[in-house]
Amino acid sequence: MGNADKVMGNFKGHALPGTFFFILGIWWTTKCILKYAFKKHKRTSYLDSKVLFHRVEILEGIIIAGMALTGMLGEQFIPGGPHLTLYDYKEGQWVQLLGWHHFTMYFFFGLLGVTNILCSTIRSLPASFTKLMLANALFVEGFVFYNHTHGREMLDIFVHKLLVLVIFLTGLIAFLELFILTNITVELLRISFFLLQGSWFWQIGFVLYPPSGGPAWDLVDHDNVMFLTICFCWHYAIAIIIIGAIYAFVT
Repeated sequence: MGNADKVMGNFKGHALPGTFFFILGIWWTTKCILKYAFKKHKRTSYLDSKVLFHRVEILEGIIIAGMALTGMLGEQFIPGGPHLTLYDYKEGQWVQLLGWHHFTMYFFFGLLGVTNILCSTIRSLPASFTKLMLANALFVEGFVFYNHTHGREMLDIFVHKLLVLVIFLTGLIAFLELFILTNITVELLRISFFLLQGSWFWQIGFVLYPPSGGPAWDLVDHDNVMFLTICFCWHYAIAIIIIGAIYAFVT
């Protein structure tokens, strides 16, 4: 209670990326399981053809790039946003650096979307470039959020540390996918962390910026840290359940 004025940012700034990552996780789960099911049952219909999945990859790239552009514009042009101003020479200070952190994250995921489109339309480009760009985007996101909480309260730092943990784990798995054959288990493991990242962004929003207007969380209460440790595990359990439900539905 009474710590709301020490928290920088806003609820929408965490709900938006959370929604993006969760949608991507749901979509990648469905696509991954569909590919596995078609390959396993050796179906020869058009739905099984590479032509369809090739078109899907192009559409996916366009959607990812569109999501990233939406996030970049949102971070820049919301009321009180930096409006593409990085440094205010009159005031002699940086402008909304936390917003620029989010902008940088979106920018690299935008590059992922563009890479996806290029690899799907230019045959000379290896498809592995997309996985490389995904790993790069995640490592940049992890680096940005690792340096996102300097000078902030204990609970604020803790929830972001958990976010950084799952981001680097996701990036590590994406990087390892460059060196191993397509494996549904590894893909679903990476996707489960993506779903966890999406839901945890929402959790951070509810913890630091309660949208209902209720009392803010005590940012220096160790019991809140203990609870959120358990809550983080529950979020991952939900991610696994979602993947299981999609697998059962699709197959």
